[in-house]
Amino acid sequence: MSDLNKYEDIINLPHKQSEKRQHMTLSERAAQFSPFAALTGFDDAIEETGRLTEDWLEHGESGLYFLNLALRRAIDEAGSDKSVSICYFEPDSKKSGGRYLTVTGSIKRFDEYERLIILSDGRKIPVDNIMSLENIGEEI
Repeated sequence: MSDLNKYEDIINLPHKQSEKRQHMTLSERAAQFSPFAALTGFDDAIEETGRLTEDWLEHGESGLYFLNLALRRAIDEAGSDKSVSICYFEPDSKKSGGRYLTVTGSIKRFDEYERLIILSDGRKIPVDNIMSLENIGEEI
């Protein structure tokens, strides 16, 4: 018997459908066999591991002295429209290190209890994370 004639007796029989379940569409049937991510989140973990962060740089003694002078002067002028440029370290929330950011704006006020510089646009910068501070057009 050839392979073509092997199933000839059943090939034209009607296909049975379940009376209890609705018939699946072709796309639903195909979805059963589509590939899946066995390691969910693995690609994100690899990407996060490869993301670079910078280390916190310590100030030297003279650097701290001049930064302290600049901070005092800027805090004394808080509430004025004078613009300052502040470079500060933002720690990373997921791993060690962080990144350095530079923002420009005018200082609205200084929160002595929280030790925060609050800019007029609402951004809050921890004083302990500031690397440098200068007036726009003149270095403090």
